[in-house]
Amino acid sequence: MSKLKIGIMPREQYQRRILEIASGKRTVEQGEPKVWFNSIKSLGEVLSENNMRLLKLIEECHPESIGALAKLSGRQTSNISRTLKTMEKYGIVELKKNAQKVQPTAMATEFDIQYSVA
Repeated sequence: MSKLKIGIMPREQYQRRILEIASGKRTVEQGEPKVWFNSIKSLGEVLSENNMRLLKLIEECHPESIGALAKLSGRQTSNISRTLKTMEKYGIVELKKNAQKVQPTAMATEFDIQYSVA
């Protein structure tokens, strides 16, 4: 399992950063976060206590499908599916389609969060 580096930066600042990188005025330094959130609140929604429990279940039990994960967690399949799609967007989980099932795999179980008020 890998450690995912996460950065928190206001949207306007992030957009400036992206434009600077695209125009060649700035380069991405080694070790910089690859995943960015625009606030601690938005990060907290994705890495909530419930979602971290879900991630731990995926890591420990290796469920073969979202339905199996729903049974393990006691949560609704539709709720878990939405949550996992969001987590996949950030590289936290991978959803592998196998025949008629979608198997979740934990891609990160540790997080290094970089945040600066400057």
